[in-house]
Amino acid sequence: MEDEVGYSGRVPKYTKSEVRQGMYLTAYDPFARLTRHASGATVMPLDGVRRDGDVLLRFDVPGIDPESIEVTVDRGVLSVSVKRAEERAENDKFFVRERTMGTFTRRLYLSKNLNADAVEAAYHNGVLEVRIPVLEQAKPRKVEVRQGDTQQELAA
Repeated sequence: MEDEVGYSGRVPKYTKSEVRQGMYLTAYDPFARLTRHASGATVMPLDGVRRDGDVLLRFDVPGIDPESIEVTVDRGVLSVSVKRAEERAENDKFFVRERTMGTFTRRLYLSKNLNADAVEAAYHNGVLEVRIPVLEQAKPRKVEVRQGDTQQELAA
């Protein structure tokens, strides 16, 4: 099982069910410290949910033009890039400036249990949802327990 080291440098604690299910994603962003607000929150926070047949990622991207969103998968790495363009007239003079502008990218290593060829993405109301199906061989299945009077050897 791969552990993810959070941006704070602490290793997150997982529940027993999360450990049993195994990790499906590992965050990777070598420039994470450069893409944070002053408050310490990431520019593009995400939630990851493991469902029956897929993994659903929800990225908060408010104020982003949907045409600027780019989702790619390359050699098992999912990259989500967005661009927030600066809206400013030539004579504008800021007296408060807290919104971050520019291009932001999040990268996640995908587990080999996920089907990287069937990734789907949709944007609605400032939330980008990325759905990644779980491969059939990685889905939970029930194993038959045989019963009998004599002990039979299992096939190797």
